[in-house]
Amino acid sequence: MKAVISRKSGSPEWLELCEIEKPIPGDDEILVKIHAATVTYGDVHLRKLSLPMVWLLGLFGMPRKQIQGHELAGKVEAVGRNVKAYKPGDQVFGTTSGLKVGSCAEYVCLSVDRKRGMLAEKPSNMTYQQAAAVPIGGMTAHQILSSGDIQPGQDVLIYGASGSVGTYAIQLAKYYGAQVTAVCSAANFEMVRSIGAEQVIDYTQEDFTKNGQTYDVIFDAVRKISSSSCKGSLKQGGTFLSASAPTSEKNEDLIFLKGLIEAGKLQAVIDRCYPLEDIVEAYRYVEQGHKKGNVVITVVDDSIP
Repeated sequence: MKAVISRKSGSPEWLELCEIEKPIPGDDEILVKIHAATVTYGDVHLRKLSLPMVWLLGLFGMPRKQIQGHELAGKVEAVGRNVKAYKPGDQVFGTTSGLKVGSCAEYVCLSVDRKRGMLAEKPSNMTYQQAAAVPIGGMTAHQILSSGDIQPGQDVLIYGASGSVGTYAIQLAKYYGAQVTAVCSAANFEMVRSIGAEQVIDYTQEDFTKNGQTYDVIFDAVRKISSSSCKGSLKQGGTFLSASAPTSEKNEDLIFLKGLIEAGKLQAVIDRCYPLEDIVEAYRYVEQGHKKGNVVITVVDDSIP
């Protein structure tokens, strides 16, 4: 099968599309034929880690991936003899977090015990490309915003609102009944408004901490501002949240997001799609730091009959 291998840390030029052996599922695993994957900021940062950091993450169950990528959507091709929850032909989405192998490949084996990677049935109203873009950004936004106990009618500001976590945060805050202000560049105003932002602020032209407006919740979705810098912009008893807060992947969160998607309350924002063969270009684009929502890798082109 084809898979994207990282030969060494650093430049995207070290990524190589190779032919490797197709995996065989164990007794408690399923073999997924991957239709779509993604490239996230997290993928970029992990690929650039120094060897000491790679060893440290390995101690916490995050081994250096031989195959790149975390998010995926695809179709079950085979199941181990102990697997009852899935059957060949089922459409699924999830992550390969905690595995030595990633999602930028034609196949992957995933355990159904959830000790490594998350897995759920794909939302019925999403394409594989859309579903692949949900798990990490969606789960991160959901877990962190949930800790803020957002109430209907509250004012919520999302800083870095046009990224993957930010676009899901806008929609989740709206689902909770909040009034949402999005901070991003002017080029993304139309997009963030289309998914629920009532107010928009161009961070290149205005510092929201100096405009006199206050909010019940401020969520830094890109880890670029501090709680101390936002104190004057929080209402009494207000809460500062950051994407730098620790999160963990939980299957119940993935299933919760699936329910919102099928109810028409949540959608994936996709900036660009690249074929697997153009993985280096995809990484180059993400490393520029200006992606809108998500960047998807198409492994199987479902538009071709």
